Amino acid sequence: MSFSLSQRGLVLTVLGACSLLQASISHADTYPSRNLTLVVGYPAGGSVDLTARLMAEELSSRLGQSVVVENAGGAGGTIGAQRVQRAAADGYTLLLGSTNEMIIAGMINKAVRYDGQKDFTPIGMIASQPLLLAASKESGIRSAADYAQKLRAAKPEAFSFGSSGVGTTLHLAGEMVNASTGTTAMHVPYRGVPPLVSDLMSGQLDTAYLVLSSGLSQARAGAIVPLGITETHASPAAPEIPPLADTPGFEKVDINVWFGLYAPKGLPESVANTLRQALDSSLQSATLQEKMQSNGATLYAPGMNATEFQAKEVEKYARLVELAKLQAE
Repeated sequence: MSFSLSQRGLVLTVLGACSLLQASISHADTYPSRNLTLVVGYPAGGSVDLTARLMAEELSSRLGQSVVVENAGGAGGTIGAQRVQRAAADGYTLLLGSTNEMIIAGMINKAVRYDGQKDFTPIGMIASQPLLLAASKESGIRSAADYAQKLRAAKPEAFSFGSSGVGTTLHLAGEMVNASTGTTAMHVPYRGVPPLVSDLMSGQLDTAYLVLSSGLSQARAGAIVPLGITETHASPAAPEIPPLADTPGFEKVDINVWFGLYAPKGLPESVANTLRQALDSSLQSATLQEKMQSNGATLYAPGMNATEFQAKEVEKYARLVELAKLQAE
């Protein structure tokens, strides 16, 4: 049988398309065929790193390949995020992202060259952790109601609150409390949590915002005074600490740190589905739930729509950034 030139071209086109389809199906059938890298934009030992290591263990058992955690710390998590943004969209480089680098950083830093909502493929949400508002023993503050009363009676900026840095979730929690209570506690930024906790314990600071896991042991030991957590419901990890929102004047306080799993933009849908199934299965692990709760975090329900969730978070943080006058120029 002979073919005309145009017929031969058509046959080659069809064969080429079939080859591409076959390669795509083969990729979906074999993924993952080698180790995965889970990038963390922070040094080892913090809440994001701990979450990543717990998730790596769970994902490894479900994907049948090792998931290796890589710490690429610096610039508030954005270096790690950029590392994943620029990686091949093949499912072998993932990001354990958190509120700061996925939402806040792009709002306040013009040097950030990625969009947390447009330049990544969201796999799913993992967990959240409330913040803890704590006071030094020397401050004389013993409860959230006491704090609000003392703030309103004092001169503007007579009280200080510390955070782990300008523009962090901890800083914006303080701005949210100021707005909610109509007060003006002065922000004192620190470079990291250890010096922040140290100055709070020594009385150099009146109050501070800490990720719950960073201040819970000190609170239970009586070294600092826990005033409340920043979510509207009690934390299973610390049910003895009431939500700030239960105190009149703090009703609008609702802020936390959350963690999600991301891949580069353009990830094949078949690969994304494989990762989502592994994540959803991991979130149902009683072992993971117990380990996360012991560190102050609560797992999200499987199948949560990450895109819709982040859209609401963008709106919330845009208001807080404007309130704190932190917009990037």
